[in-house]
Amino acid sequence: MRKRNHTVTIRMNNEEYNLLQNKVKESGRTQQEVVIKAIADLKIASTEEVEELKRLNQMFADILSQLRGATTNINQIARKLHIDGEVPNDSTLYFLNKNILKYRKESEKIWLLIRRLISGQIHMEQ
Repeated sequence: MRKRNHTVTIRMNNEEYNLLQNKVKESGRTQQEVVIKAIADLKIASTEEVEELKRLNQMFADILSQLRGATTNINQIARKLHIDGEVPNDSTLYFLNKNILKYRKESEKIWLLIRRLISGQIHMEQ
């Protein structure tokens, strides 16, 4: 009696079919073995994981935008110091430091999540 008693038919374009054939040839396995191995080793992202990634992506984009703004401000301060020799007051320096620390903390959270997702090899359809 067969252990595998389900047949699955899939359609591929030429590029996908050639890719499969190359994998079969490289591995020395059958098409069936290659496909089963591929799906067994691949974690498919759940809807919740995909939504979380989208949320994180938007958060990351927002943080980058804020960092660009902070960088612009820092560059303007540096240019003013260089040209005028003026030193920013303590409240300005405190504000800049507070924001830089906030952005750094948020970006570290995002990078930790990205690393976790990468290490789990979550596959996402784009």
